[in-house]
Amino acid sequence: MSLFRRTLVSALAIALVTATPVSASAESLFGAMAKAYENNPDLNAARAGLRAIDEGVAIAKSGYRPVIAGVSTLTTTDTEGYTVNSAAVGVEISQPLFDGFRTRNSVRAAEANVFAGRENLRGTEIDILLATVQAYAGVILNNQLVVYYKENLKFLQEQLSASNARFQVGEGTRTDVSLAEAELQAARASLSAATADAATSVATYVQIVGSAPSKLQALPMPKRLLPRSLEAAVDVGLREHPTILAALHGVDAAAYGVKVDEGALLPGVSVSGSVTQGDGGVTTSQLQARLSVPIYSGGLYSATVRQSKEALGQQRILVDSARRAIQQSIVSSWSQMEAARATIAANKAQVQAASLAVNGVVEQRNVGQSTTLDVLNAQQSVITGKQALAAAEYNAVVAAYAVLAGTGRLTVDRLGLQVAAYKPEVHYEATKDRWYGLRTVDGR
Repeated sequence: MSLFRRTLVSALAIALVTATPVSASAESLFGAMAKAYENNPDLNAARAGLRAIDEGVAIAKSGYRPVIAGVSTLTTTDTEGYTVNSAAVGVEISQPLFDGFRTRNSVRAAEANVFAGRENLRGTEIDILLATVQAYAGVILNNQLVVYYKENLKFLQEQLSASNARFQVGEGTRTDVSLAEAELQAARASLSAATADAATSVATYVQIVGSAPSKLQALPMPKRLLPRSLEAAVDVGLREHPTILAALHGVDAAAYGVKVDEGALLPGVSVSGSVTQGDGGVTTSQLQARLSVPIYSGGLYSATVRQSKEALGQQRILVDSARRAIQQSIVSSWSQMEAARATIAANKAQVQAASLAVNGVVEQRNVGQSTTLDVLNAQQSVITGKQALAAAEYNAVVAAYAVLAGTGRLTVDRLGLQVAAYKPEVHYEATKDRWYGLRTVDGR
């Protein structure tokens, strides 16, 4: 997943494992998701885009309806030097009766585009919720990294002081002091980088959620929502993921598009009428029926049909592409989750053993049985073990949500978020049959 913070996985596990009770004002992951669902500008832009797509149905249905226009004419006629001016006002109306089923198929294509747009919106919602998980985890991770680097810095400061003291009494060497000093400076650099990363993660969180993080709780594992096996996850994803469903609706829209273009080869029937009043109050009425049969258009209509058929073929291929992409995403996320779970126990044992070892090496150094280099190496082993454990815990949790996203089930309803779900059909029903009106449904 492109939004994973892969380079910052050093310490989230400790936060997850040792999280302490938090106050009532602490923010949960689901609370952050609810905020992002309501406030994220990318998601709100996608909703506005879908509302614009909804209007396509009303536009298509206009082909069923009459066109009415008021007309006014002013005519000047010059005959052998004799000029006559005349004026008239009136109303013209035209009504299509048959257009080769183009309007009917245009409406169906527009409806299919609406359904595709809804699935694309659902996909955007899933992306934003997954990004919230990653941003939430990134804040926890980077804040904890700062804590760990501060602890490491304190430990190395103590070792530098001890090395100096031993050197002063002749029990150590200048090399020991230099080694401790080098590790201390490296730790300071790591702390500076971690502090900058923590600030960056907060900025990312604000971008996605809309507010600054405060007292974040530990990440919950979505165990009850996960499929029982990889095969089940892939099966659900191929049936329910919005990217695939949107592509299928795209096939429907393209198929109706072919029929729309084929309709241009069929006859068209319309009626029109007008009522005008000229000079002297003379009223003229006219009624006309028109039949149009296309014979040859320079190859335009034929080329248009061929073009739309190729577009239909392309859309069908995109369905296969979407299926493969979703399957790959689920398999990748599932593999990361399983690999992380498999290494957690071993990494915990490594951290515990390394922590005991560093204490023992320090004691041995104090009695001359180990060197300062041994102490520094042992401390580095502790840090390395914590990093490995953190990576496993981080990947196990975040990859689990990525699996859920891949199945198409990382949604407001499935998660039970305490937020009003956006209902796109409300706007659609309000606008699909409108005959007139410049204001949007919300009054703009």
